[in-house]
Parts: sequence; structure tokens; C-alpha cells
Amino acid sequence: MTQSLTGPIAREIEQRLRAALAPTRLAVINDSARHHGHAGDDGSGESHFTVEIEAEAFAGKNRVDRQRAVNAALGNMLEGRVHALAIRATAPGE
Repeated sequence: MTQSLTGPIAREIEQRLRAALAPTRLAVINDSARHHGHAGDDGSGESHFTVEIEAEAFAGKNRVDRQRAVNAALGNMLEGRVHALAIRATAPGE
């Protein structure tokens, strides 16, 4: 399940994570309004995000490996289009 009323960057984050990790639960939360005027706020309203993701791909992986998998799925989006990303990654049943 994802948050509704998302912009193009949030939708692309969702699409990339669904394609790469086949999550059983996914929420892409736009935190940008909370960071208005702070470093990294580019005025687009889509610069800071939280991703809550549950996927079988995370079973047996530690927190760092889970974050690396999310970062790999997002690839070049993290090179300027997304300033900050908080990740909460779990395996089913955790």
C-alpha cells in the first residue's frame, strides 16, 4: 500500500522498488514539507522521503544490506533528485 497524492519522483521511487524487490508492503512518504528551507530543499516539494518496505528479499539480511538493496534499486535517483531518504526495511513476519 502506498500513500496517495504523490508526485512524479515518489511514483518513480515506488515503481523502481516494486520492480526490483517485489515488496509485500510499500509506503513512499514525502517528508519534504517538513524540510522546507533546509539544506537540500530544492523547492520541488519532492526532495526528502521515507520508504517503508517489506520484502522477502530482505530475509536473512542485516540492516545495511537491506538499505544497500533499496539504494541499488533507486540508482541514479539518489545522485541529485532525492536529497534525503530514510529507509525502514523488513522481511515478512518481522
